[in-house]
Amino acid sequence: MPFSRLTVVDVATLAAAPQIAAFFGDFGARVIKVEPPRGDPLRRLVTEDGVALQWKLVNRNKECVTLDLTDPAGLDVLHRLLGRADVLVSAHSLDRLVRFGIDAASLRERHPRLVAVNLTAWGIEGPWAERVGSGTLAEAAAGLAALTGEEDGPPGLSPVGLGDVLGVLQGVIAALLGLYARDASSSRGSRETGGEGELFDVAMYEPVLALLGARITQAARTGVDPGRHGNRFPTMAPRNAYATEDGEWVALTAGTDDLAHRTLAVIGRPELASDPRFATSRARVENAEALDRLVAEWIAARPCAEVVEAFQRERVSVAAIEGPLRVSRNPHFRARGSLVEMEDTEAGAMLLAAPLPRRSRDAGRVRHLGRALGADNASVYGGWLGLSADEIEALAASGMIGKK
Repeated sequence: MPFSRLTVVDVATLAAAPQIAAFFGDFGARVIKVEPPRGDPLRRLVTEDGVALQWKLVNRNKECVTLDLTDPAGLDVLHRLLGRADVLVSAHSLDRLVRFGIDAASLRERHPRLVAVNLTAWGIEGPWAERVGSGTLAEAAAGLAALTGEEDGPPGLSPVGLGDVLGVLQGVIAALLGLYARDASSSRGSRETGGEGELFDVAMYEPVLALLGARITQAARTGVDPGRHGNRFPTMAPRNAYATEDGEWVALTAGTDDLAHRTLAVIGRPELASDPRFATSRARVENAEALDRLVAEWIAARPCAEVVEAFQRERVSVAAIEGPLRVSRNPHFRARGSLVEMEDTEAGAMLLAAPLPRRSRDAGRVRHLGRALGADNASVYGGWLGLSADEIEALAASGMIGKK
């Protein structure tokens, strides 16, 4: 697999940054998850049936070890791990990075070929660097929440960790960039020769800024906030969620003149394509209320399956709005292998999203879900790092890798 020669050490906690490490594990890297002796707090976020499902997903394909990083002896073991690693994933403030010896200056000195990615809400530099944060707060501060929701309603917060996931994707890109830069300047790409690693300071709010893109640019140019538009889009119409006759909902977006005119043909009003209110994109946006009313009335008189079929037949973008339960049963997603089923000794059968991106060969795969606390202490510290049985026993007795 593409990353089979890489080793990743993950010292982050909770659900965001550890997904960066999980990506590398999906494609063959050895990923060592380092937890405090009491375990990652994510292990204690359990569902009604007593299973920490998010822990299982986020820490798939990882070897789980425990280590007390608040003690110099524990840090010594960590740096022995890092001496054999290619990537470090963390989620700490600058003072903690310095305390652990994994800040940029320390890494250049001790592990010059290590590529490190540190993911936080606000980054480790700047006036907000010491603030607590999360993906939700990144969405709020970077402008996304202000655009989400109905025009006359409150701002909307994402029901999923969108800010976290955007940060994770940026972290993956950063790690790949660092590895390429390191190895492209190396004559043989070996650990002993060539390029250097670096520390990437990834802040969750920054990819949210990139997501908003032109909205921020336009607001800065005009001095006017775009505000909320519900399910509509400020630069195209029709674009909305519409209720069907059988109580379902569909999402429809027809942003170009051609798509909008085909939409009018589907609802039996082709003559309106030449109506000055609907002939151009700007006119449709200005008359979105009237256009929405026409589309909504036609859709409301028909069952969901008929609506989807009618618009798809004319190549107009429409899809039924499905909840997670129906998504889990979607035949298209199943046929493409976008959802995979795993058996776990603790949780039993679990359905989860398949590793991305899809590859025609050496595809990513989930070999196992998150393991028990300290499950791989012996194999990692003894079999891989080379600590003796006496050294491992001493670490355990001192509480470095478990309770005293």
